[in-house]
Amino acid sequence: MTLLAVSHGTSSPDGQGAVTALVDSVARARQELDVVAAFVDVQQPDVAASLAALDPRGIVVVVPLLLSAGYHVHVDLREELAAAEEHTAVLAAALGPDDRLVALLARRLREAGLRPGDRVVLAAAGSSDRRAVADCAETARRLGIVLRREVGVGFISAATPRLSDAVIDARAQAAGGRVVLASYLLAPGYFAALAHEAGADVVSAPLLVPNRFPPAELVTLVGERYDEAVASSLAATTAGVLS
Repeated sequence: MTLLAVSHGTSSPDGQGAVTALVDSVARARQELDVVAAFVDVQQPDVAASLAALDPRGIVVVVPLLLSAGYHVHVDLREELAAAEEHTAVLAAALGPDDRLVALLARRLREAGLRPGDRVVLAAAGSSDRRAVADCAETARRLGIVLRREVGVGFISAATPRLSDAVIDARAQAAGGRVVLASYLLAPGYFAALAHEAGADVVSAPLLVPNRFPPAELVTLVGERYDEAVASSLAATTAGVLS
């Protein structure tokens, strides 16, 4: 069985190293699986090339290393798997929303020095897919419960409110307090750099931090998305046989 871990891809060496460390950690945690990396943009190999290199007799579970299920999950990856007719491939769910990601966001905020009077805005990559936007809003809601304060949300690209506008709105409500961004980004890269340009006082680190071990809950989450996809596929197959 193969777990094909598909991330967005980045030209940032720090981002590349952080994602590689995550995939390597998943491989160590799930030694019964062949864990392979692929990318939807920027880096190679892409999904098609990765599938072509795998034994067509095996089952491949594609786990998106994406925090919400937007265009890449609902369109790009589904089309890639449909085109790979020689493989038995199953698409897992995106990583979020998930309470473990929320706990990790809260940890990154504490590491950044979050104060009681700070206004927090979730800085998300953004998507033209309303389902991904809703996923991010749900993550902000859950983070607000953990932090016991209201958490806004802003998008770096493709959705509104734009992050810079969300920062302006938060500052108007901050009553002299700071505006702090919770980086809802997997790893350093172009979007993380843009988050730092959005006008906030503090920006937390992404979920993966260069030169640090990937968080254990993130490694576990990737494995669980694999397990859920396998279980769902088996249930669908059994139902088809019985019908």
